[in-house]
Amino acid sequence: MASGMDLARLSDAELDELRRKFQTDYIAVRDQIGRVVVGNTSIVDGVLVCLFTGGHALLEGVPGIGKTLLIRSLAQALSLDFGRVQFTPDLMPADITGTTIVTEVERAGGGVSREFTFQPGPIFAQIVLADEINRATPKTQSAMLEAMQERSVTVAGESHRLPAPFFVMATQNPIEQEGTYPLPEAQLDRFFFKLVVGYASRDEMSEILVRTTRGEAPTIEPVLDAESILRYQQLVRMVAIADHVQDYAVRLVLATHPKGEFATPMVNKYVEVGASPRAAQAMVLAAKCRAV
Repeated sequence: MASGMDLARLSDAELDELRRKFQTDYIAVRDQIGRVVVGNTSIVDGVLVCLFTGGHALLEGVPGIGKTLLIRSLAQALSLDFGRVQFTPDLMPADITGTTIVTEVERAGGGVSREFTFQPGPIFAQIVLADEINRATPKTQSAMLEAMQERSVTVAGESHRLPAPFFVMATQNPIEQEGTYPLPEAQLDRFFFKLVVGYASRDEMSEILVRTTRGEAPTIEPVLDAESILRYQQLVRMVAIADHVQDYAVRLVLATHPKGEFATPMVNKYVEVGASPRAAQAMVLAAKCRAV
């Protein structure tokens, strides 16, 4: 199978074969997650869309409904380096991005010299769980979100590229706001999707109890590696979109702009700031992923 950089050279038949393989792998990843996570099918689909479009996901929900379990299960279904950051008010930017430390190096002719060495932080992983991101200070949040956007970290004037693929899944608790630092709109915009995780249904709750109170320990088998994910990310961007469908996405975004050409009376009355072009990009990429 060709690497991600070779997709432009593939014939239509080869691209069609890759599309069918993507469908198979997508279902396989979802099935592996379903071994542990009960329900929340739409949330799982949303997370996978973020993964295959190169975006990041923000999961919001009350404690104990499986947000962290979902993220951990996805990491197990992918053969990727996994890092976790538990956000707390005393967390510093260097605790996430890494820092420069002094190390002793033996010289070839004898003796020891001291050198500055970069020590990577937990963000230097291909899939990163940012747990309770709204509990860290704005300074630490900004360091994390800047790295998400730039795909690199600058420490002591030196830039360090983050691994590829690079996928961040953050969680936040909508209750217990005391002592938290809600993400500003500009920082929320760094996420591809914000997914609201709800409560389990009666049947789902019963299945959760069956799986967790009888000593069962379902295992998740890795399905995809980094090369496959990068290849599928490029495949998604190659999906064609009709002009009238793209224009629909454009009009949806423009309709959120108060006093704009497509704004409704309700938007003009209640909306202060409309969606950015990044919203249109997210809609089109997500539609392409779902289509393929």
